[in-house]
Amino acid sequence: MEAVDWVTDCEMHFVIQHGSGQSSVMDDPEAPYLAFNDLNSNGSSLWSDVLAQQEQREVESFRRKLKYFFMNPCEKYRARGRKPWKLMLQIIKIAVITVQLVSFGLSNQMVVNFKEENLMAFKHLFLKDYTGQSSNTYAVYTQTEVYTHLSYIVQQFLRLRNITVGNHAYEKDGHSFTPLLMCQQFYHNGSISPGNETFEIDAQVEEECLEIYPVQLPFTSETTDLSNFTLQFKRLLEVNVYFTLKAINLQTVQHHELPDCYDFSITIKFDNRAHSGRIKVDLDNDVDINECRDWKVTGASPKNIYYTVLFDVVIILTCFASLVLCTRSLSTGVKLQSEYAAFFLRHYGKRVSWSDRMEFINGWYILIVISDILTITGSVLKIAIQLKALTSYDVCSILLGTGTMLVWIGVLRYMGYFKKYNILIITLRAAFPNVIRFCCCASMIYLGYCFCGWIVLGPYHEKFRSLNTVTECLFSLINGDDMFATFKNMQQKSYLVWLFSRVYLYTFVSLFIYMVLSLFITLITDTYETIKQQQLDGEPVSELQAFISECKDLPNSGCYRVEDRSPPCFCCIRRPNDLHERLEC
Repeated sequence: MEAVDWVTDCEMHFVIQHGSGQSSVMDDPEAPYLAFNDLNSNGSSLWSDVLAQQEQREVESFRRKLKYFFMNPCEKYRARGRKPWKLMLQIIKIAVITVQLVSFGLSNQMVVNFKEENLMAFKHLFLKDYTGQSSNTYAVYTQTEVYTHLSYIVQQFLRLRNITVGNHAYEKDGHSFTPLLMCQQFYHNGSISPGNETFEIDAQVEEECLEIYPVQLPFTSETTDLSNFTLQFKRLLEVNVYFTLKAINLQTVQHHELPDCYDFSITIKFDNRAHSGRIKVDLDNDVDINECRDWKVTGASPKNIYYTVLFDVVIILTCFASLVLCTRSLSTGVKLQSEYAAFFLRHYGKRVSWSDRMEFINGWYILIVISDILTITGSVLKIAIQLKALTSYDVCSILLGTGTMLVWIGVLRYMGYFKKYNILIITLRAAFPNVIRFCCCASMIYLGYCFCGWIVLGPYHEKFRSLNTVTECLFSLINGDDMFATFKNMQQKSYLVWLFSRVYLYTFVSLFIYMVLSLFITLITDTYETIKQQQLDGEPVSELQAFISECKDLPNSGCYRVEDRSPPCFCCIRRPNDLHERLEC
């Protein structure tokens, strides 16, 4: 800034003392320039002091601006009287989003229970002599049993209306019912002779199907005749029975919600791919939730549905306001980051480090923005579900659940304003880079054990049959869960594999529990002790914080209220032989 410009921009008062008399130049617009012309000998030195003080004032002003930016809402209120709108909005948002999630969770629970209860009902209806055992134990072992079970499924399907206690019905395709489809898959051709240890197989798979339509006539045993459906047991791979049933979930009426219509696509599989003499039987269903075409509910007021929709709209508006405020704060942080980098380069000739730059980007605001986006999207889907325009319960639950989780995690930001509660946040933030690097190294060892255990112990241990179960089993061992059962359930058919399993399990437990896990805990503990010591010593942990800490103005000092205004300047210049200057701004 040029000296003359700086003088003209400020409201200046010059008092020049000559002997015992004083002459005022406040009313003469040319007086400042005449006064400075009289000080030719000391002018350059005087102006260098003025500019130095002006630069110091600029540094202090910017330092105060940074300190205000990093204040918590309470301090900002004391500094400028700025009300903590974001804080109050977040508190309100936590309350309403939690209520919304609980309401949707209760509604979704009815949907899940209806699906599970129907699945259990179908197993008891269509699986012969089913007593609730798992799919791994329910099986047939003779050809007669296979035909008997298939006939039983067809009989139960045809007389469904007379035996079911639910509101199940057949699916219609136009004016006719869709059929039950029974299909067998087998090798195209083959000659198998285990006694001679010879076989000849054509690996091409063929499929043969039989359609059975629901009949309007009274049920008779002739309607279930499967004489035209001959199973090729020597070449048989699997037999699948497909049919679709429809139902309506009426329990939602009691909770003032419109019922949904369900399509259950049922598949009963007889799995003979192993040709081991044991055909496993399993029933599964795919569920489609549809809007009922024509409905009428009497005795219940539909106003409750619209009240719930109105509540969801309020939540959307609340999250949108939070999204705007947090986005604005992020934008302010980015602008101030650029300003700080330019300021440091201009005044100190130094470039700002990446860690100092990232302190301007508030990760909590990013978390809240993501939460708001997820909650708004989930609330829109929830409204569509309540109005029966959509039935995407799973997608909606993922969005609302994740959004609510992030909202509650975001509460830690406000807990961090208290020194006794922010130790967790500071420790996690400081330890995170080292933890990630440590986990990357430990994961290499972990994956090596996973692959080794899967390929070696898989044939002899149930927990090592698939790669997914191996990772779950080893992770449980790290935490000390189910350790004895893992050792005990190892089959002893091969002594070499059994001996290998002992070496494998003992080395894994010793390595990960006694070394890896201990080092992991030590890593976090050391970070905690370092942060704790820094808090006790009061040492700033970054160059940015050290720069801000030089500002000693308290929030209630009043200095922050005039930060954005340009106050008048009072410059008092004494006689030429007095080189001291007083600048009051």
